[in-house]
Amino acid sequence: MLRLRITFAKTSAMRFTGHLDLHRAWERAFRRAGLPLAYSQGYNPHPRLNLAAALPLGFTSQAEIIDAWLEETLPISQAWAALEPALPPGIRLCQIEEVALSLPAIQTQIEAADYLVKLLDELPELTARLETLLNSERLPRRRRDKEYDLRPLILELRHLPPEADGLQQLFMRLVTKEGATGRPDEVVEALGGAADRARVHRLRLILSG
Repeated sequence: MLRLRITFAKTSAMRFTGHLDLHRAWERAFRRAGLPLAYSQGYNPHPRLNLAAALPLGFTSQAEIIDAWLEETLPISQAWAALEPALPPGIRLCQIEEVALSLPAIQTQIEAADYLVKLLDELPELTARLETLLNSERLPRRRRDKEYDLRPLILELRHLPPEADGLQQLFMRLVTKEGATGRPDEVVEALGGAADRARVHRLRLILSG
């Protein structure tokens, strides 16, 4: 048995591919690659693939992680060579490494995530807005009819210099745990911007330890 941890980019070609469809895309890629993917036991076996953290629709990323269990061991180079041509447009391999079978589920190891957010519409007095938000004791929000406090989910938030396109940019580090996840689009809304006028790119998933 071999457990692979694969870091991959989800590019603009798959911006609007949901979490379940992404999982299915990986399952198909392993089949096309001819790699011996392991399956769960029981009456309804499932491929042993675990995506680390769901990426909301419309976001891109250079740091997504999926753990895959194979029935037999093989060199990392062989897995890379088989998977790369089997992946659909919009998924790009970044790293493959072997990890211990005994490690807990990847979903439980994620602590936080870093994001680059570009604002398509300029927010006036952005520095002052950032200071007001960061100095707030609470930021009450509502998600799926549940109220929560966004403020403790924001670990870092700062203004970045604009690039050649002149758009305002933000760096965000947000808590990303099961049951406690900060969303960049909701931070944009808390700043007074429109979530649908922001382009979000995940830079990094931060694991415990």
